[in-house]
Amino acid sequence: MISETTTTSPEADAVPPPGPAPADKRVPQGAKRLLTRRDRITLAFMAGVPTVLHVALVWVTALASIALAFTSWDGIGFDSIKWVGLDNFKQLFNDNPQFWPALEHNIIWFVVLILLPTPFGLFLAVQLDKKIRFSRVYQTAFFLPVVMSLAVTGFVWQLIYNPDTGLINSLIGANKPGHYIDWIGDPKLNLWAVLIAASWRHAGYMMILYLAGLKGVDPSLREASALDGANEWQTFKNVIFPTLRPTNTVVLVVTIIESLRAFDLVFVFNKGAQGTELLSILITNNIIGESSRIGYGSAIAVVLLVISLAVIIPYLIATFRKERRA
Repeated sequence: MISETTTTSPEADAVPPPGPAPADKRVPQGAKRLLTRRDRITLAFMAGVPTVLHVALVWVTALASIALAFTSWDGIGFDSIKWVGLDNFKQLFNDNPQFWPALEHNIIWFVVLILLPTPFGLFLAVQLDKKIRFSRVYQTAFFLPVVMSLAVTGFVWQLIYNPDTGLINSLIGANKPGHYIDWIGDPKLNLWAVLIAASWRHAGYMMILYLAGLKGVDPSLREASALDGANEWQTFKNVIFPTLRPTNTVVLVVTIIESLRAFDLVFVFNKGAQGTELLSILITNNIIGESSRIGYGSAIAVVLLVISLAVIIPYLIATFRKERRA
């Protein structure tokens, strides 16, 4: 009787037998999974509601303001809207005695914020970046005015500037009859008094922005500068500050916006009268004041928008071009 011997190759042994694979050796199908109906509804709700609110409250109102700037409307009924063309702008530039002082005050506001609290905020950020003791406490103390409402900040500084019981007059002895210094009522002083309060808040804001920028500086740059024999000031001027260009862009844009939309502090102090006129105050007084002039107030808002875009857009274009070339 002849016995048959069968030889199997290693490849044949590796081939699994026919039939379904064992449960413990099944290959996973991957992480892709179709969204269920509930997931789609949730996603649409989470993305759709903020989008609708943003479009309705920002873009629609902005476009409506631009359109209303060329009309005359008292805010009562849409049938009372009348097209007047450029009459609102002509009246604004030629017949409004408050417009040019308000524009001048906005420019002064920007210059003061960019020259005083912004460098001071950078100085604070550089000092806190050195990891000194209690740096968290200092950051909280300087950033606290930014967290506070501007209306609350205005009330606090009103107490400081009070001519009778205020802190400043009490310290300099100007709280006696005949020696009062009216920091809020004097047209020669009130704008600068408000700017001090605004600078107090703005410095903390700039400190946080610059501190975030300094945290992103490569430590090897400091080490290389130290090996080259540069002192602390030379390292900051030639190495660190040039790397803060993106932060400087954000700082400039934020400062322009803050100077143009300044409203709360001035309104709390004296409602924008007697030397503290601002464009935002004129807009508010004309739109929701005693005599509602929606079209005229919208024309002032359009001028404010054009000024902000005329300053911000060219600077951003120039900055982005430099970054692309680099």
